Amino acid sequence: MNSQITEFEKKMEAEKLDRSVKDAFKYYYDLVCSGSSGQIREKDITTPKEENLVRYSELDKKNQPDMNKLAVVKLNGGLGTSMGLDKAKSLLPVKDSLTFLDIITKQILVQRELTGSAIPLIFLNSFNTREDTLSILQQYPQIKTEKLPLDMMQNKFPKIKQSDLSVFQHPSKAWNPPGHGEVYAVLQQSGVLDILLELGIEYAFISNSDNLSATADPAILAYLIDNEIPFLMEVCNREESDKKGGHLAQTPDGQLILREVAQCPNSELAEFQNIQKYKYFNTNNLWINLPILKKKLTEHKNFLPLPLILNSKSVDDTDVYQIETAMGAAISVFEAAKALVVDRSRFAPVKKSSDLLALWSDAYQLQEDFSIKLAQQRKSPPDINLDDRYYKTYEQLQERCRVAVPSLKQCDSLTIEGDVHFGKGVVIKGRVRIKAATRVVLSAREISEDLIL
Repeated sequence: MNSQITEFEKKMEAEKLDRSVKDAFKYYYDLVCSGSSGQIREKDITTPKEENLVRYSELDKKNQPDMNKLAVVKLNGGLGTSMGLDKAKSLLPVKDSLTFLDIITKQILVQRELTGSAIPLIFLNSFNTREDTLSILQQYPQIKTEKLPLDMMQNKFPKIKQSDLSVFQHPSKAWNPPGHGEVYAVLQQSGVLDILLELGIEYAFISNSDNLSATADPAILAYLIDNEIPFLMEVCNREESDKKGGHLAQTPDGQLILREVAQCPNSELAEFQNIQKYKYFNTNNLWINLPILKKKLTEHKNFLPLPLILNSKSVDDTDVYQIETAMGAAISVFEAAKALVVDRSRFAPVKKSSDLLALWSDAYQLQEDFSIKLAQQRKSPPDINLDDRYYKTYEQLQERCRVAVPSLKQCDSLTIEGDVHFGKGVVIKGRVRIKAATRVVLSAREISEDLIL
């Protein structure tokens, strides 16, 4: 079946994809043809040992590194389709009418001013997000760093027919994003990595644009520099709501790895979701030594051989495979990589409308330096469960909070069943379930127990 790679290469050549993209696809396609599923089994891993873990609480916060050694990269290719969006999620308003992009940019500008450092900001965009993102950034001409572009572009891989591992032909659905694991290859093929190294920048902090709590923390950079760490992943303690997400593990020889749910055999899902056994999940806040990354890329035809994620999909009644990789999986490529255990103050992603509601509310506060922090005395965000019939999309959430967003500063959990709209002055405290049989508008009140309407 490997002879079919020629047809895939022709398809990629027609799209004028970079040689490194073709090499990466061939590497993973060969794995698929050899029968690899990318699965990581229980017998091949253990829980992470303490010597591979670092606690953020134990870092020296007074240690001030040279921030000129750091660049910030934000993954910005997502459309927010799970919230009914057809544009970049980062264009959504978050606080004081500021969007994700506004806040990210202001965070960097303030940090530059406070530290006297250049700190480049670079976005990894998709074809769907690039135009809108660059349009917003025109409002901040000072954010661009000389010699560096404001963004890089995602690539694409051809989909594979499961029946015979041949090219899947389709006028509009023949391609898939290779996953955010390609960020390392894109740094190389775009020329950005070489420019960063020429500028004397030795480290990159990479995170998702929908996680506004992911800021370039000097204490973490200082730890990397002082201890010569090649790769560091920020992890949080897994809670029940995190059990279906990827977790940190370790190979018998002591190498840290990341296991995603798509890499777990169905028969082992119960153990995968055991948060007492696998205690840590990847926040996708990653720190990487750029000279070492350059060396690794040079050794592997300008891409990192990350663990395969083989996603099975159905497109117009045809079963296909999508080859993908996760950027956190690079922890398995770097010897002496570490995991940094942080609390939820550095993890506030927006994947669905309930996440956005929490961020809109006073459970999170916008600081003077434009960082987003949990309200005082909060250790984690409220656990919010919204009725998908009325809250699934951004437009539905916006309509139900058009007058005001409820106060959630003292809320532990909120469950809403039914068509509930919020007026001004609604305060939710403790653990609350609101159930409405018909459309209701809640006016000024404090709610600290279940409310059936």
